[in-house]
Amino acid sequence: GVGTAGSPAPAPQTSQEEEDVPKAEALLLEERTRDLQRVQAEYANYRKRADRERLAAGDLAVSRVLTDLLPILDDLDRARAHGDLTGGLKAVADHLESVFGKLGLVSFGEVGDPFDPEIHEAVLHDESDEVTEPTCTTVMRPGYKHNDRLLRAAMVGVSDPAEPVADPAESEDEVAE
Repeated sequence: GVGTAGSPAPAPQTSQEEEDVPKAEALLLEERTRDLQRVQAEYANYRKRADRERLAAGDLAVSRVLTDLLPILDDLDRARAHGDLTGGLKAVADHLESVFGKLGLVSFGEVGDPFDPEIHEAVLHDESDEVTEPTCTTVMRPGYKHNDRLLRAAMVGVSDPAEPVADPAESEDEVAE
């Protein structure tokens, strides 16, 4: 025969290819695990971004509705200024203002505020010895913000500090020099 009965069976030898199979499977598993972690992170980021965009869209919708209702607040302010805001109308006005406050609507523009062209619309202008910087001295219509978004600028009259009158004696000295 081919083999002898008394010789031992050859020891099984593992080839380099057979040793590489578990290493390749481990590398593939690591790669798939990293892929899964990346997809999970991307999905979490997507959900956060979608939530932020949904909230921003809702906030913008509320701002638009509030902007459309500002003329009603102006009417209520005029009625209050003329003493016509009484009884049932006053109760409705108070309730409406309470709801607007809960929605984040904030009124601004007071006499004495420093003039800020970003939030004040100057429609009158004069000079005064009473102020040291451009100052709102009249408020014709309040401004409104909703969650730090400007809905409407305050319509104001602005007073600038009066220019100091130059002493004629000083100006003659300057010319003489």
